[in-house]
Amino acid sequence: MLTYILSFLPLSDQKEASLVSRAWYCAAQNALRETNVRYNIPVSSASLPAIKSLGLRGISCISLTNVDGSPASHQVLQSVAYHLGPHLQSLCLSGGSPTEASFMALILGCPALRTLDLSGCNSLFTSGTLLAQPEMAQRVRKVLHGLQELNLAGLRDLADLSFNRLSSCAPSLERLSLAYCHLTFEFGPARGSMGPQDSCPTLFSFQNLLRFVKERAGRLRALDLSGTGLLPEALQALGQVAGLQLQELSLHSCRDLSTESVAALCRQQPGLTSLDLSGCSELADGALLAVSLGLQHLRRLSLRKLQRLTDAGCKALGGLQELRSLDMAECCLVSGRELAQALGSACRAPPPLASLSLAYCSSLKDASVLSLIPELGPNLRVLDLSSCVVLTNRSVQAICTYLTHLSILRLAWCKELRDWGLLGLGEPSEAPAQGIQPRLELEHQAMGPKELSPKPQGPSLLMLRTLQELDLTACSKLTDASLAKVLQFPQLRRLSLSLLPAFTDTGLVAVARGCPSLEHLVLSHCSLLSDEGWAQAASSWPRLQHLNLSSCSQLTEQTLDTIGQACKQLRVLDVAMCPGISMAAIRHFQAQLPQVTCIQSRFVGGADLTLTL
Repeated sequence: MLTYILSFLPLSDQKEASLVSRAWYCAAQNALRETNVRYNIPVSSASLPAIKSLGLRGISCISLTNVDGSPASHQVLQSVAYHLGPHLQSLCLSGGSPTEASFMALILGCPALRTLDLSGCNSLFTSGTLLAQPEMAQRVRKVLHGLQELNLAGLRDLADLSFNRLSSCAPSLERLSLAYCHLTFEFGPARGSMGPQDSCPTLFSFQNLLRFVKERAGRLRALDLSGTGLLPEALQALGQVAGLQLQELSLHSCRDLSTESVAALCRQQPGLTSLDLSGCSELADGALLAVSLGLQHLRRLSLRKLQRLTDAGCKALGGLQELRSLDMAECCLVSGRELAQALGSACRAPPPLASLSLAYCSSLKDASVLSLIPELGPNLRVLDLSSCVVLTNRSVQAICTYLTHLSILRLAWCKELRDWGLLGLGEPSEAPAQGIQPRLELEHQAMGPKELSPKPQGPSLLMLRTLQELDLTACSKLTDASLAKVLQFPQLRRLSLSLLPAFTDTGLVAVARGCPSLEHLVLSHCSLLSDEGWAQAASSWPRLQHLNLSSCSQLTEQTLDTIGQACKQLRVLDVAMCPGISMAAIRHFQAQLPQVTCIQSRFVGGADLTLTL
């Protein structure tokens, strides 16, 4: 029963609950062993006891940070192989620089691996000798026989030879990422057919990749070729591989792709459920029409930064009956009118869409949002309208009326939002003689010592009771009058109130009391916040892990002392350009909280920002 109850808590709270007693500790371990819980382990000698402890608990998913070629790093990798290796299913070395010897020692101790992330590990591929010895390759093949997912993104030195050696050791591979690897393209009869014996030791060729896809067509399900400069004829060659039935394909920033090549892909791979075409700048409305006609089972579609996409193309979205995630951010010609009609015309009840991003769609206006939001349905959990700069309170109140189950709401840089909109009040009179009265009324409502909830005439932000993330960055017309009143979300984990010039200590204290579960808080450029406000607020945020206070000009080392005493779980702190905080105070803070792994302290203590040559 205790295990079941603890399963409803977020991960950070489960860790805290495990410290209550031995019974609670044992109950919490069941959830902490879940395969989707990743443990980040810094590679240092201080981590050795923790690695041994995690090994006793059967942890199966880890990420190793700060991996290098030092003897200390080699010792940590050996410890991971010994204590965690036998039951490790997911291993991430992203961005590390392990030696080949250390990597081999680690991999040979992990016979149960299903996921391996080597993105950015260029040190393993620079020499070109990885797995060059047949005996070693045979041992690695036995260990990686069950590997299903391999991430090789961002490897500048990846070549045909090293790719073939590594991929041959993973016969069960289903998911492969080669994002931002340098692919070379040569087409025509001069190349002929290419076999493993023709592998290039210095270049990674598309022909070699195509050979691999043909060999693994019956098993390969997901492919990420983002940023590889994939050509239209290369995409068509991939799509028509016999027996290939891709479910996920990412082509982010493949800028040479044409509408015709995407249309051909949709005909050749109708089983796709996830497609990322973000940043494919040559694509226009025809590509979206082809997607709608050819990919009837699509669930995730990303069209970010398609500058040629217009409302006419959005009409086709009504044909995607199973779509759950749609990203159309930075499509500057999309106004949302046709999108609302497409979703409204679809024969589905309720609509399955769970995530929608229209961030940076500068043509989006209230009229479109008001017609769109009622069509989104109760399944929507994520809505991003950041930098839709002309949206007003009417849009916010529509969100609060129809989308009460939202978990994530991003409204950054929506500069026309005002206090009365968040409070659910009627629009104040615009008469000049009464110009000051509405503001005074709002402040009276917000600051009343006895009244804890507003009396809205319409829906207020308080309707979104399940919010876990809220971004109001640069909504510069908002003040304490609304923020102190509506920011009362017990489940809120992430909050950004940066660049709010009228946000004061009063609002800070009210937010602290109303949102006690915050783990990530951004308050940069809030120049009215002071030490007194933090003295009252900090004790309400014991779970805080990431805190950004950059350019808060009134804060001093007193705030650092307060945070150090109250926020014991803090990991990341940004106090850059805070003139009242000295480097000596930062060093004292680091000694007080050694678990803080990152402190941004650029130009603290009133340092001169003028560049001199």
